[in-house]
Amino acid sequence: MNKVFLIGNLTRDPELKNTANSIPVCNFTLAIGRRFNQNETDYIPIIVWRTQAENCAKYLKKGSKCAVSGAIQTRSYDAQDGTKRYVTEVVADEVQFLASRSGGSDNTDESYGKSNAVDTLTAVEDESLPF
Repeated sequence: MNKVFLIGNLTRDPELKNTANSIPVCNFTLAIGRRFNQNETDYIPIIVWRTQAENCAKYLKKGSKCAVSGAIQTRSYDAQDGTKRYVTEVVADEVQFLASRSGGSDNTDESYGKSNAVDTLTAVEDESLPF
């Protein structure tokens, strides 16, 4: 089984590109503090494909917090100096947009992430409850 779940902040704005077949692909890096030593941070490269890639490029920016679930992938390539390089990255299946680093919403749409449920609540007396 190859499954990973990460929550972190983007280290820079996401980069959106298209493959030769016009398939959108977005790359960004998540900074994730270590669980037991918050002074250490891991920087994990993330790859997102297709419509989700376009949404990431549109709504995420440097400092945005997001949750990613996906699979770890390792690939290699030959560098210009002739050495073989290895890259380990996460290919995202899902990306969930969370609050920005400043705690506010990153979106210009004022209704994004807000709920009107509190406005519709009515007080109920304890005696009227059936249990």
